[in-house]
Amino acid sequence: MTDPAVIEELEEDGAGAAAGSDASFLCLSDPDITVVELQAVDAVLRSPRLSSGPAVEAFEEAFAAYVGRKYAIAVPSGTFGLLLALKANEIGPGHEVIATSHSFRETAHAISIAGALPVFADIDYWAGTLLPAKVEAQITEKTRAIVACNNNGHPAPWPELRAIANKHRLVLIEDSTEAIGSKYQGALVGTFGDASLFDFSQPSALTCGEGGMVVTDDVDVAVAVRRHRSHRLEERSSVVVSGTPSFQAGMSDVSAALGLAQLKRLAEILERRRLIEHLYYKHVQSFEGIKDPYVGLGVSEVNWLLYLVHLGTRFSRSSRDAIVEDLRVEQVEAAAYCNPLHLQRHYFELGYRRGDLLVTEKVADRAIALPFHTHLTEDQIAFIVSTMKDASINVGAGSAIYL
Repeated sequence: MTDPAVIEELEEDGAGAAAGSDASFLCLSDPDITVVELQAVDAVLRSPRLSSGPAVEAFEEAFAAYVGRKYAIAVPSGTFGLLLALKANEIGPGHEVIATSHSFRETAHAISIAGALPVFADIDYWAGTLLPAKVEAQITEKTRAIVACNNNGHPAPWPELRAIANKHRLVLIEDSTEAIGSKYQGALVGTFGDASLFDFSQPSALTCGEGGMVVTDDVDVAVAVRRHRSHRLEERSSVVVSGTPSFQAGMSDVSAALGLAQLKRLAEILERRRLIEHLYYKHVQSFEGIKDPYVGLGVSEVNWLLYLVHLGTRFSRSSRDAIVEDLRVEQVEAAAYCNPLHLQRHYFELGYRRGDLLVTEKVADRAIALPFHTHLTEDQIAFIVSTMKDASINVGAGSAIYL
């Protein structure tokens, strides 16, 4: 059992660190960490094992049970999760993988790292998720997989995507790095892909610093992911080591202990984040032309990764950037969401150009992520919204924005 004096010391250190930072600066994300997490990490630090061990196994077992999948494999990040899922399905050079350009870039980078060619399809204007018709139009004889993302927590249209994958005999990989806890037709995200992946870095509701998880019901995929991830301790002197070179891409017991503690509190964390969402909406209604946050048909529950405000069409990309800068001047961290992958240098060199994905570009040019975490107060949210309203007037585009 953890010494109470140690916990008190850890809490004091945390308070000191907070006092040493600029308390007036409102960060984009701030993990929901309590004494429960401090105790879990302290217990591992006092144990004889810090690298991947019993805590990782416990986290994997608990996460598989939470999602409702047979297997869960802990990895260092969502990027590694996708890379290992692709390798487990023998997808690499000479193959094409259809994905969205409107997503967390590090995850999609795994397609290129695997040696396959990323082929981007356009998105639904309101949901931000892949449009099945656009996906099917991109399929060629080289296509081996579809990687669909539950963008910012909003589930993709999984029955349609599954039908396309089955029709063309493609692997369907579900990117849930932005959507833990969301539900589609009553089922949790993470249950729809042949393999699904999660990421536990900030600003995820469940965070353990850095880390991720691959989940699947396919034993062959699970075994292959584990084999490519890392070798077990008992295999250090075995001929198995020379069979499949691994990436040594495991998770530490320290991260797993933090992740497991967060998983046990996940329902509480998500409920607190929904309160923050409600407070935002209450104050954002002061803008003219507000619409409710969009939730598509069949979506049972959305747990947003970030609180996004979409600017009206009279705003430009430069005015969006000016608003982000005005917020920063007022000590509010905000960010453009997102810079489409197909317009970033690596993909630009593959032949993509502005105008290739019109809906993705239109949405990305006018989306702003505001601070979203459980430590925000209503007064702080009111300040963020009023500051943004003033900034929108300063750029001369009026006040019409919508959610």
